Amino acid sequence: MLTSLKGKSVVVTGASKGIGKGIARVFARSGANVMVVARNARQARVAAKELGQSASAFGADVTKLEDMEKMAKAAARKNGGIDVLCANAGIFPQAKIEDMSPEQWDEVLATNLKGTFLAVKACLPYLKKSDAGRIVITSSITGPITGFPGWTHYGASKSGQLGFIRTASIELAKYGITVNAVMPGNIVTEGLEGLGADYLKTMAASIPLKRLGSVEDIGYAALFLASKEAGYITGQTIVVDGGQILPESLEALNA
Repeated sequence: MLTSLKGKSVVVTGASKGIGKGIARVFARSGANVMVVARNARQARVAAKELGQSASAFGADVTKLEDMEKMAKAAARKNGGIDVLCANAGIFPQAKIEDMSPEQWDEVLATNLKGTFLAVKACLPYLKKSDAGRIVITSSITGPITGFPGWTHYGASKSGQLGFIRTASIELAKYGITVNAVMPGNIVTEGLEGLGADYLKTMAASIPLKRLGSVEDIGYAALFLASKEAGYITGQTIVVDGGQILPESLEALNA
């Protein structure tokens, strides 16, 4: 059983829906004071209301340092500091190389990779004051391990996040801050549910556990990395994918 995070101050970016909302929900259920951050302030407020009294909301764009600094200041003022940053905000518009514009590439890298850096930079002064600062980044199996047509920009951003954590973990170790990443596989979110049951069934067929993951599955991994028990883990990744990356072919699942 993990040591309680009750009363800890947690910031989750991209938390109005999907994986980010699942992460925020797990931390809120664990007694943490969670700030739900999203570009759309109204959606952030709706999500925070669903999570209960321990959650608050803030509208901010992770691509803008000024927004991130305001977010960090607001979280510290409301919850007495910042103990955990879950840098989760990300976008994944599909576009193949032949059709992708430089602007589309820049937009994804700005949100997913630069946004990670800016969130960390803004929260760092407060994390340094925590007795156990934690940074948990939502990466992906797509890019670092696997690939999928239309996601070269997304894959590059997610691989870049892993390069970021390995040096950031060294730089921030002197403050007692750990930096780790969760790498989700196929997770059921609002976007996937709209693709229909047949599509989800086909995706699940390629996973050894024969099901897609839930957003809470990612939340529990983030919770562990934010815990006291994970205090000697830094610069590392946890793949949460039901075994998706393990078979060398579909035939391996039926052998």
